[in-house]
Amino acid sequence: MLPTRVTLCEVGPRDGLQNEAQPVPAAAKIGLVQRLQAAGLREIEVTSFVSPKWVPQMADNTEVLMGLARPAGVRYAVLTPNLKGLEGALALPAAHRPDEVVVFGAASEAFSQRNINCSIDESLARFAPVVAAAHEAGLKVRAALSCALGCPYQGAVSADAVERVVVGFKALGVDHVGIADTIGVGTPRAVQAAMERALKHYPLAEVSGHFHDTYGQALANILACLQMGVHTFDTSVAGLGGCPYAKGATGNVATEDVVFMLQGMGIETGVDLDALVDAGAWISQQLGRAPASRVARALLAKRGVAVGVAA
Repeated sequence: MLPTRVTLCEVGPRDGLQNEAQPVPAAAKIGLVQRLQAAGLREIEVTSFVSPKWVPQMADNTEVLMGLARPAGVRYAVLTPNLKGLEGALALPAAHRPDEVVVFGAASEAFSQRNINCSIDESLARFAPVVAAAHEAGLKVRAALSCALGCPYQGAVSADAVERVVVGFKALGVDHVGIADTIGVGTPRAVQAAMERALKHYPLAEVSGHFHDTYGQALANILACLQMGVHTFDTSVAGLGGCPYAKGATGNVATEDVVFMLQGMGIETGVDLDALVDAGAWISQQLGRAPASRVARALLAKRGVAVGVAA
């Protein structure tokens, strides 16, 4: 039986904007988060606490969080790949701290070595103090398992490899695991096989899907997960976030496209699609381009609004 309600974790402000070549002002990031929560999104990945040397786009993390007013019922997540990052997030006044932190690991040994210069086992060891300290501070810890369906360096990734890292996250005490198709090569049966391995160790409520739409498979993969009962997904407004391994390709699945599909299936999200389209059009205008979302483009055209211009 399909879920009657789905939780969407909006990752546009962090995963979507972090690869933008031109600096995005903190005011624009704050404005985007405000519009997203006004549209009904209740789980928002706001920023990351990483070295500005590696991700200069997120250097304004404190300014962004301090500039936000968090309505009741809205939860903020931040990426904290190491203890220093977590300490930065915890240094904020209590009212501006995140509710959740995100760590990440890869199902591919080759990707782990190329991306963070260590083995999978070494990466898990690095996260152990982060998980412990986050829990001590009362924060939930979510892990993103990248390259769960394929790797740009080694190719196919097996379900066994996925399960191995899921078990490692569970041993660390990670509360939630997200199965991520980083390069968008996953197809429904492969996605279900990976999800099955995660669900052996985590309950349905603590497993999510993160699908890039590089090969146009993201909505099909979400449907495949829904058929298994999975009801939490990462999405990105306006399809923000390109795939660095496929030049010019679409990145994260667009929140607008997912909401449109779920509404058509009678599945609740709590999101106002028109307000969401406005939010995506607004940030796209700030970035000087049209939204990548097909639904947004269609609805904006129906309104008679030039694509890329907010209503």
